[in-house]
Amino acid sequence: MGIGGISVWSLLLFISIALLILLPVFVCWPIAKKAGYSRWWSLIMCIPVLNVILVWSFAFSKWPVENA
Repeated sequence: MGIGGISVWSLLLFISIALLILLPVFVCWPIAKKAGYSRWWSLIMCIPVLNVILVWSFAFSKWPVENA
């Protein structure tokens, strides 16, 4: 059974993959804001290798909010 040629299972698979990709962005968005960085940096969490580099740089760099 499908909706316009799309089965329910493929729709559920698409939604679950989309959540796995976008969940780190939603988590990193307020963290970047509280640290004093632009919230748009959280979009890098969608890119596989750069997301690890972003987390390391946030963890070990001096946050702009500390300077204020």
